[in-house]
This record gives sequence, structure tokens and C-alpha cells, in this order.
Amino acid sequence: MAGLHPAAEPRPGPLQGIRVLDFTAMLAGPHCARLMADLGAEVIKIEGLEGDLIRSRPPLRDGNSTYFGALNCGKKSVAIDLKTDAAKSIIHALVKQSDVVPENFRPGVMARLGFDYATLSRHNPKLVYCSISGYGQSGPGATRAAYAPIVHAASGYDAANLSYQPTQDYPASTGIFTADILSGAYAFGAIQAALVHRERSGQGQAIDVSLMDSMLNLMVFECQETQFPSERRRPVYAPMKTRDGHVIIAPISQKNFQQMAEAMQRPDLKTDVRFATGQARVENWTALMAVIEQWTEQHTGIEIEAIMDANGVPCSRFLTVADAMKDPQLAERGSLSRIKDGAGEFLVPNAPFKFTTPTAAGPTVSGLGADSTDVLSRLLGMSGEQIDTLRRQGVLSRSD
Repeated sequence: MAGLHPAAEPRPGPLQGIRVLDFTAMLAGPHCARLMADLGAEVIKIEGLEGDLIRSRPPLRDGNSTYFGALNCGKKSVAIDLKTDAAKSIIHALVKQSDVVPENFRPGVMARLGFDYATLSRHNPKLVYCSISGYGQSGPGATRAAYAPIVHAASGYDAANLSYQPTQDYPASTGIFTADILSGAYAFGAIQAALVHRERSGQGQAIDVSLMDSMLNLMVFECQETQFPSERRRPVYAPMKTRDGHVIIAPISQKNFQQMAEAMQRPDLKTDVRFATGQARVENWTALMAVIEQWTEQHTGIEIEAIMDANGVPCSRFLTVADAMKDPQLAERGSLSRIKDGAGEFLVPNAPFKFTTPTAAGPTVSGLGADSTDVLSRLLGMSGEQIDTLRRQGVLSRSD
């Protein structure tokens, strides 16, 4: 691919040789950029002198956040005061040697700093520039403050999820920021398409990804059902009580239903007029769920999983994250990597896709500004004296 750059200690992967100047913070943008680092891109994280806010968020060990590390492993860190004239010159010079700039500031911030696409593309017409924001870069709501829980509410996601809860009358609380991770993944995909376009045309691209649009894309059925309402409530697979917790069983197809009936030793269900066809099951959904739960209540979760798995019926216990991370399937697949920061080692999930070329997270998490000297000397040819002067002037963080 045109535009490949040499990197210090290059890692293998399909994006080896691609350089990313990462202006993102918090979750959505860092997730996007970390996926590129996992695939071998050289990702240079540009941070303010105070650092990404997530650096101070727990879980913390000796002041090192594994939350931050999971989102930023495999990247280099340059800590710089972006409001200074010296920073502008440095960033513009780095852009000339970069392929991708992701950012997730509120719309207008990068323009005020002098780092918007219109400005940076003058220094590098082949630049792929990706902006991630709550509501997009234009429109009456573009500058609204937005974090994932806000967009979950604004998009209708929380209301839609509430509609599937038979006994709850208020939206659920959440600490899982779906909108951030989803929009980061969409941004990652869009950047790859833009790099292919650049390879074919020689032209850069400005990409606009919004958390709001991402959440609407998540709700495929709901966006259609709201336009064409159904006469009856949509049936959903609910948790079933067991002797020691809950399971979920999802006999989606006719074959799955028949397999489930055999697994439960209830072959009569296959000919029961209430359940014999998909339409009949929809019309008698509550009764079907009650029949299944009468059976699950007599068994443990592990027993139910074993019985259903043996019969090809989709089923799972409700595991904790700790349980899931110990799943031997993950170990066999290599789904987790052990990486290292200033306090030691910890596990992070790898990207959810694999290539013939080895890819993985990590292997280390850079401290704030730890790579400033390396990046500025290697890429811009700055001397140690010049870099020390920038530190004394407060443009760069005091030490690597």
C-alpha cells in the first residue's frame, strides 16, 4: 500500500507500515486506534500535558490504570500542550509523515486548535481523517455534550430495551458503554475503507462517525418496527430459573425447537397444537416459556448446558465476566493477551477477528509522554537539546 512508513520495532499485522496520529481520549476513539495498533500500525497517541482522563480511572495498581491500558496498549505516547505555536509546528510536521488521524473532541475543537481536516490535509492531501462525536460534525445538535449513556437514552436504545422487560417500569442503569465501543468499531472499519480508496485514487478522506448513528444501526428490528408496528408484542427469550441460577435457551428454528423437545424428553411438544409451528409458538409464547422453565427448574445450569449442547440447542448459563474469561474456548482461540504496564502484567481481550498474519494486543502500555523523545527525534530529526528546550518552555511534558 502506498504511504507505508518505517516504524521503530515494527509489529506484524496487515496494517504494518501505517502510521496513526491518535488525538482520541476516553473510550470510542482509543478503542478504534487500538484496533489499528493490534493490526501492526504505529499508533502515536497525542495527549495533553495532563494526559487522557482514563489514565486516572480504576482499576488502578501503583497509579497505573488497567482500564486505560486495555484501550491504549501497543501505542506510543507524546504529551504536548496543543495550544502552543510550537505544538502546531510539530503536529503539522508529524501529519506529513502519517496516514491516519482519528479524533473524538467535540465538533469545533480541532478547528480551533488548527488541527481540523481542512488544515491538516493541506500538509498531507492523502491523509485519512476520522472524527468521532456524539451526534456528528454538523446539524443543530452537533455540539451537544455527549457520552455513551446520554446517547443510549437519546437514541431510543434504553426505551427499546425497557420494552422487553415485562416487570420493570423504568430504564436500566448501565456501566457498559455500548455506544463508545460500537462507534469505535465502525470508525475502524470506515478508516480501512478510506485507506483502500486512497490506495486506488491517491486521495485522502474525511470521515464523520457519530455515536447516535451507531446506536440506530444497532437497533435493526426496532427502527423498522417503529415505522410498521406489529399487532402483538415481539416475543423474546427470557432468563429461565434453574436449581442454582438462570439459563437462556433459544430454539430459534423449527429444528432447534424439535431438538429442544427431545432434550427435555418432551416429544409431545412437537405435536402440541400450541407449539408445533413457529406461528403457533409466537401466539402462545408465554405458555411455551412456562413449560420450558418448569423443566429448567429441575436441573442445574451445568446440567442444562450439557443436555442442550448435546442436542444442538443454543443455550448458556448466565456467567460472570470472570467466568467467561476462564472459558477454555477463549484460551484455545487465543482471545486474550497478557500485556504489561508500569505496575505489572494483566489480561486484555484481543480484537475479535483473526488473520493469517499474527495479530495481538499490546505488548506494553506507554506512560504519559514516554515516547516523546523517540518520536520527535526519529521522525522529525530533533536533537536532544531542542527537545529539552521544548520541555523547559512547557510545550512537552517534563520527562519521558
